[in-house]
Amino acid sequence: MKTRKLTQLAVLSAIALTIFMLEAQIPPVVPLPGVKLGLANIVTVFTVFVLGAKEGAMVLAVRIFLGAVFAGNFSTIFYSAAGGGCAILVTIGLRRVLKPNQLFVAGSLGAVAHSLGQMAAAVLLTGTPSVLVYLPVLIAISVVTGLFTGLCAQMLVNRGRLWKTFLR
Repeated sequence: MKTRKLTQLAVLSAIALTIFMLEAQIPPVVPLPGVKLGLANIVTVFTVFVLGAKEGAMVLAVRIFLGAVFAGNFSTIFYSAAGGGCAILVTIGLRRVLKPNQLFVAGSLGAVAHSLGQMAAAVLLTGTPSVLVYLPVLIAISVVTGLFTGLCAQMLVNRGRLWKTFLR
């Protein structure tokens, strides 16, 4: 990998990690466990649609690992990896069919996939399928939060002057 590309990915990973850590300091808007905006996903969606699938997956992987290390909650890495893995697969799949003005769809469907992945991890880890009763609520919230993060990524992608000098 060329130095310039590595530097770009490092900066994007640092931005995503910073957003993740800042968001962790914000009190929950909805008093339900596991519900948050997922603002770091803005960087992931942006990276997938601007730099490519492999690059987006790398930024996500770095953020998940370092987020667990810096947050001091390494036990949640399985949930994050399961949710993030599902979300990135959906986002990468949508990259082929969505136009730059449709990234809100990728944000929303990626957030739903993230919730599905996390619930699958919860069932596997706890051995308690009854946690799935919480899934409809998570999906409804994921649609809304994903729309927001997808729209933010869409605005970044469509405002090329903000990032083109950095990514050339």
